[in-house]
Amino acid sequence: MASPPHPWLKPAVLVGGLYPLASMALAFAQGALGANPIERVLNQTGLLALILLVASLACTPLKVVSGWTWPIRLRKLLGLLGFTYASAHFLTYVVLDQGLAFGVILEDIAKRPFITVGFLALVLLVPLAVTSTNRMVRRMGFPAWQRLHRLAYVAASLGVVHFVWRVKKDLTEPLVYGSVLALLFAIRVAEALRKRRARSSAQVPARPV
Repeated sequence: MASPPHPWLKPAVLVGGLYPLASMALAFAQGALGANPIERVLNQTGLLALILLVASLACTPLKVVSGWTWPIRLRKLLGLLGFTYASAHFLTYVVLDQGLAFGVILEDIAKRPFITVGFLALVLLVPLAVTSTNRMVRRMGFPAWQRLHRLAYVAASLGVVHFVWRVKKDLTEPLVYGSVLALLFAIRVAEALRKRRARSSAQVPARPV
């Protein structure tokens, strides 16, 4: 059964999604983030980026499993919020952690694997954010747009790898996100196969009696 429109849903998600970023910025300005505020901001923005990206990828599987339509209306917003936190995570590293020392930053990206995969994940998210508007969907055509946005799974997978290599020892939390991501991908693949079988069945001509 389709859910009612819920006009408050998007504003509520937008405010709730941006609140941690505003709260972190205020706490950082007040010096209230503890002994290592930059590391704390890096950890929180990176985690929120991954959570929001996985949440955006959960919208279609949730519709497939439940029949609800409201998650689809949140998919783009959650993805853009995830990109916002991924950008904040990278900018915190570039500006606050490395002080715009671009030589050191480029060396880190080239030589430290967990930074390499995190940077690649952000690079993949850029075209997805740029093409997220309805105008870009019409301009590209939905099939091409849909193929491009499948890169979100690649970006999220790289985000999980980045998380695993970042924490090194206790892998429980990143593996939870990896397992959720694998489940979502499995649901999408199963649904694609079901649709393909349905199309094939519809194209088989009926036998003459």
